[in-house]
Amino acid sequence: MEQAPDTARDFVVRTMTADEVNLAIEWAAREGWNPGLHDASCFRCADPNGFFIGEWRGEPVGSISAIAYDGHFGFIGLYIVRPEFRGKGFGLRIWQHGIDYLGTRNIGLDGVVAQQPNYRKSGFELAYRNIRFQGIAEADPSRDEAALVDVHGLPFEQFASYDGRFFPAPRAAFLRAWIDQPDSVALAYIGDGRIRGYGVLRRCREGRKIGPLFADDKRIAEALFAALVARCPNEVVALDVPELNPAAVALAERHRLTSVFETARMYTKHAPDLPLTRLYGVTTFELG
Repeated sequence: MEQAPDTARDFVVRTMTADEVNLAIEWAAREGWNPGLHDASCFRCADPNGFFIGEWRGEPVGSISAIAYDGHFGFIGLYIVRPEFRGKGFGLRIWQHGIDYLGTRNIGLDGVVAQQPNYRKSGFELAYRNIRFQGIAEADPSRDEAALVDVHGLPFEQFASYDGRFFPAPRAAFLRAWIDQPDSVALAYIGDGRIRGYGVLRRCREGRKIGPLFADDKRIAEALFAALVARCPNEVVALDVPELNPAAVALAERHRLTSVFETARMYTKHAPDLPLTRLYGVTTFELG
C-alpha cells in the first residue's frame, strides 16, 4: 500500500532559481500552453522573487508564479502540478504559498474556465473571459505602414507611459525584456506626434503570438496586426482577446483566426478600470 505523503515533513515550497523558471516553462509546454521561446527570462524580470517551486522529497513536482508588480497589484500564473503528483494536496500548498506572497494586493489570474468555483473559494471573482484565436492569418499590407515604427526608436519612458494606460501597475523591467527578446518584433503606431498603439510579436514553441496589442481605435489595431503578421507569412499566429472588446473579436475572425480556448480573467478585489475597448491583445495569460 502506498504510504500517504507527509507534506509537513517531505514537501516544501521555495523560491525558484533562474534555471527552475525554465523548468516551469517546460511544464507549461507539456500542458499545451505553447509558451514563447524566451518567456522564462522575460517573465523573471517582472519579479525575480515571485516564482515558486514545490518539492516532494527533493524532487520538483509543481510551480506557481506570483508576480508582485507593485504594492497594490499582483498576478498568478504558471500554476502547474506534474500529472503523476496530482491529487496529493501539493497543488493547494503551492497555491497558498503564492497567495501569501502577494498578501493584500489585488490579485489577477487567467484561469481555466472550469476551475472558476475553486478560484472563488480563494476570493476570486469573474471579470470577463479572454479568448485565444489562432490560425494562419490573412492580412493585406497596411496603408498605414508609414505610421509604424520600431519601438526601440522611441524614448522608453514615453513607451512605458502608453503601456501604463492598459495595465494596472508599472512594469518597466518586464517591458524592457519583452521588447528586447530575440525572435520578436515590437512596433508602435505614431499619430499626431504621439504613440497611439503598439504590438509585440514573439516566436513560440509552435508558431507566433501577438501580445500585447493595444490601440486607440480599430483602424490602428488593424494596421499593427497586419504589419506584425506580415513579418511571419504562412505561420500560425495566436491572439488572446478580451471578449468584452467586440472589435478585437471581429479583427481576429476577419483574418480567419478561430477560437481554440478561453480563460476566465478573475480578481480578488475590483476589476481594474482598464480601457478594454482599446485592448485588442493580452500580453500573456501567465503575467496579465
